[in-house]
Amino acid sequence: MKHVLISLLSLLMVSEAYAQLTLDSCKAWARTNYPVIKQFDLVEQSRRFTVDNASKAWLPQVSLSATASYQSDVTHIPVDIPGVDIPGLDKDQYDVNVTVSQQVYDGGAVASARRMANAQGDVERERVNVAMYDVYERVEQLFFGILVLDEQLEQVRLLQDDLALSYNSVSAMMEGGVANQTDVDAVMVEQVKARQAETGLLSSRRSYLKMLETFTGRTFAEGDSLVRPSSEVVASLDNKRPELALYAAKDRLLDARLGALDVDLRPRLGVYLRGGYGKPGLDMLSNDFDAYYRIGATLTWNIGSLYTRSNDKRLIEAERQTNNSERDAFLFNTRLQTEFQNGAIDNLKQQLEQDDEIIKLRERIRSKSETKVRNGTETVNEMLRDINAVSDARLAKRLHEIQLLQEIYKLRNINGQ
Repeated sequence: MKHVLISLLSLLMVSEAYAQLTLDSCKAWARTNYPVIKQFDLVEQSRRFTVDNASKAWLPQVSLSATASYQSDVTHIPVDIPGVDIPGLDKDQYDVNVTVSQQVYDGGAVASARRMANAQGDVERERVNVAMYDVYERVEQLFFGILVLDEQLEQVRLLQDDLALSYNSVSAMMEGGVANQTDVDAVMVEQVKARQAETGLLSSRRSYLKMLETFTGRTFAEGDSLVRPSSEVVASLDNKRPELALYAAKDRLLDARLGALDVDLRPRLGVYLRGGYGKPGLDMLSNDFDAYYRIGATLTWNIGSLYTRSNDKRLIEAERQTNNSERDAFLFNTRLQTEFQNGAIDNLKQQLEQDDEIIKLRERIRSKSETKVRNGTETVNEMLRDINAVSDARLAKRLHEIQLLQEIYKLRNINGQ
């Protein structure tokens, strides 16, 4: 009893030393590790700075101006008044002023700039999501590839157990004079081939695990096991692919650009206060330095965009049609892929039902074959062939199970689930 407890504790300690990896956790690690994900922060920072800069257009604008000039001629009064000496103006003039202006009505320019910045940020964010979708696909391929290798390893080890039993049986038969050394050697050849297959599979598993480490940024141990994902199939899959979000973001950006064309046609209204000190001041006939101020309003209306408005609208409409065409083509292709995947899933389900029947028949044949060898009516090579056939049938079923899971997740990926 003591030895049994020690063995159980040892198994528990070994199981705790190795991790169990899930597909969702590998995807989450890949999202954190992949370099392109850093662009999310950059996109949001760019969006925030652009929107913030656009909003600053409503803040009072302050400008400082200073001029000094010397001119070749000045204004003269062409009238001579007897007894009155009117001095001429100096040819050197100076002016320093500060102007504070405040926008009162911008025609919606600031709001339009915000919409453009947000729409552009959405487009860039969705581009990153599309890039990450490709990463998820590659992580899934590696994950299911390791699951396939694990199933092959398990079947190879079961085959080794069967061959060990066959070796003991044939060795006993040789001692009884029913078999010979050649029969024993035939079993040993199959044992070596099984160990050779196990070595190759372990090497492939290490390679796949290393590639998964590269994507996830984690370090895995060879003893880490992968948890088989759920095989539940969603009845109705709504397409949630990131590409559709990208097409929608492009549409919003085109709407923002179209709205900006209207904004360009609207007038701008502002007020200003200017204070200064110069020679001359506001009195143009004075040669003395003087302080001054001016309060006013400005109204500007630039209708030059009317010349290009029609072509600009046609350009935006052409880009919209291109975007819609690409979206329609994408949806068409995903529908075709969905139909293909549904067919592949149904096919694998039928194969799994047939696999159970094949395994049952192969095990029956193998059992009879072992009896015939003991009775001397069948050779050891024929028995080994039947043992390998049982192993192949079991492996085929396990591989079909993994393939079914993989096809289910391909279907989910096609629809962005």
